[in-house]
Amino acid sequence: MGWLLNRTSKWASVTVMGLALTSLVVGCGTGNGGNATNGSGTSANGTSGGGSSQNVTLNETGSSLLYPLFNNQWVQAYQHTAPNVRLNAASTGSGTGISQAVQGTVQIGASDAYLPPSMLSSNQGVMNIPLAISAQQVMYNLPGVTGHLKLTGDVLAKIYQGQIKYWDNSALTALNPGVKLPHQQIIPVHRSDGSGDTFLFTQFLTDTNASWANTVKYSTQVSWPSLSTGIGANGNDGVVTTLAGNPYSLGYVGISWLNKAEQKGLGYAALQNKAGNFLLPEAVNIQAAVNEMVSQVPTNEAISLIYAPGAKSYPIINFEYAIVKQQQADPATATALKKFLTWAISTSGGDSAQYMTPVHFLPLPTSVAPKSQAQINQITG
Repeated sequence: MGWLLNRTSKWASVTVMGLALTSLVVGCGTGNGGNATNGSGTSANGTSGGGSSQNVTLNETGSSLLYPLFNNQWVQAYQHTAPNVRLNAASTGSGTGISQAVQGTVQIGASDAYLPPSMLSSNQGVMNIPLAISAQQVMYNLPGVTGHLKLTGDVLAKIYQGQIKYWDNSALTALNPGVKLPHQQIIPVHRSDGSGDTFLFTQFLTDTNASWANTVKYSTQVSWPSLSTGIGANGNDGVVTTLAGNPYSLGYVGISWLNKAEQKGLGYAALQNKAGNFLLPEAVNIQAAVNEMVSQVPTNEAISLIYAPGAKSYPIINFEYAIVKQQQADPATATALKKFLTWAISTSGGDSAQYMTPVHFLPLPTSVAPKSQAQINQITG
């Protein structure tokens, strides 16, 4: 589900760009292209997630950025104390997660993007519920270059528009004095699926490059400028694989895939923030951006955290959302869903460091968690 945005009016216009609904695949899998992995659930206080001995299935699909947290961390941890709740997770992209949650074919649509006001108003009872804080890095496959390159949103926009074509372009060498950049064509890699990562990345470009803001704009799906060297890839896993297989490529990757990307020898950039400083996506810099924005989070929690002010704020961070319908199919499903989401945002449960740290996420701020809990409490069956 792709929508074009007007940054000044916060979702002033919405254009659906034809994202097809994909079916949820239930079964054992790796998470690539919608494969699902099965588990069970627990409640926040360790009681049965379904509220009784009745078996309940909760299906989650969507964000490949959230998938490593949800599938690799939460599913296994949650299954021990709620054997009657089966939790299915799938990595299909935020666009699909949103679509299927709105359609009611899954209980949880995972998304890096919040829903626009127009979509919330036309789909009464659909809620954006933040579960954690995530970030995104710009990665590259640049043989012979070590360390972290410095990049700006303006330069990245010019690369993706084809205005900067070679790694040794003067704009890049000026940002990286002393680094011997090769005279090789840049291969820009973008997401081909409906993606919250695209939503985050193109917001950053919109905020930092006037040409991009006036033409491509930002969305879960955009009309990427036509480049002979450009490559589309499906999911964060697909982007990492594509980058690894194409020397001199560059792309945007959710931070939960950082470990895998580094294992494949990819580098990642220090990005220029709103204050003009170049920062890495380290926890202290992500937290600094959160601290700058936390007072602005509304009751429905639909907000962009991209390009926050502050000297130490990393520029591409955002909430990871569960898109859920207030009215569930039956009381048992509603109870199980409420208990799982309550566990997920609890610092003694899913939002604890033991689950967040391995995927480089941060827990919700203490002032935001109650807002998420208030939305969770509205779920009924």
